[in-house]
Amino acid sequence: MPVPTQRARNDLGQYDDLADEWWDERGPFAMLHWLAAARSALVPPAPRPDAILVDLGCGGGLLAPHLAGKGYHHVGVDLTTSALRQAHDHGVAAVSADVAAVPLQTGSADVVCAGEILEHVVDTAAVLDDACRVLRAGGTLVIDTIADTRLATLVAVELAERVPAAPAGIHDPKLFVNRAAMTRVCAAHGVTLQVRGVRPSWLDLAAWAAGRRHRVRMVPTFTSAVLFQAWGTKRP
Repeated sequence: MPVPTQRARNDLGQYDDLADEWWDERGPFAMLHWLAAARSALVPPAPRPDAILVDLGCGGGLLAPHLAGKGYHHVGVDLTTSALRQAHDHGVAAVSADVAAVPLQTGSADVVCAGEILEHVVDTAAVLDDACRVLRAGGTLVIDTIADTRLATLVAVELAERVPAAPAGIHDPKLFVNRAAMTRVCAAHGVTLQVRGVRPSWLDLAAWAAGRRHRVRMVPTFTSAVLFQAWGTKRP
C-alpha cells in the first residue's frame, strides 16, 4: 500500500492518496465495505420501475454491489474525482457535487443514503436539509455516521486509526454528529428517525484479522454513542 501524503485531519485529498484502495476489502477502507452491507439492509426494494437512490458521499461506489436486484437507478454524489471514476465503473451514475447542494430536483429520490459522510462535513444541518429536500414523500432516508461523544473519539480515532481497517487522520472528531440535532432537523422535514448503535461482530472481526473471513458483519449494540444508524420515511 502506498504511503499517503501527510495531511490535516479530514482533508479531502486523503481519498486521492488512497484512490487505489477503495475495493481492497483488507485495506484501509475495509470498514466502509462492512458498513455498506449494513446500510443496504435498510434500503427497501424499489417501489417503482424508475426508482432513484441517491448515495451522498458515494466514494468509490461501495454500496453498488449490495443494491443489485433492488431495482434502483443508483446516483452517487461526491467531490473526489478519483473516487467517482471508480463508482462509475461499478455502475453508479456519478455526479460531482457538494452533498449540501445536490443538483437534483426536489422530491426526485425514492431513497437517500448518507453513509459515513455526515462526520466529514462542516454543516451537518445543511446536508440533512438537502437530503430531505431531494427525498420524495414516502421515500426512505438512511444514515450511518459517528456520534459526537468522547467515547466515539476514543474508539473511532484513538483506537481505530491504529488498525489497518481505518486510515490515520481520516476523521476530525470536531465534526462528529449530534444525534439529537440530527433528529430535530429531519423531523422538521417530516422524517422521523429511528436510531440504533452498531458495531462489528467481535467473532467476525477476530476471524477477519486472522485472515479467515472476507468481510465483517455489523451488528446492533446497546449504545449509539459511537457508531450508529438512523432511518426513517418522509411523511406524504
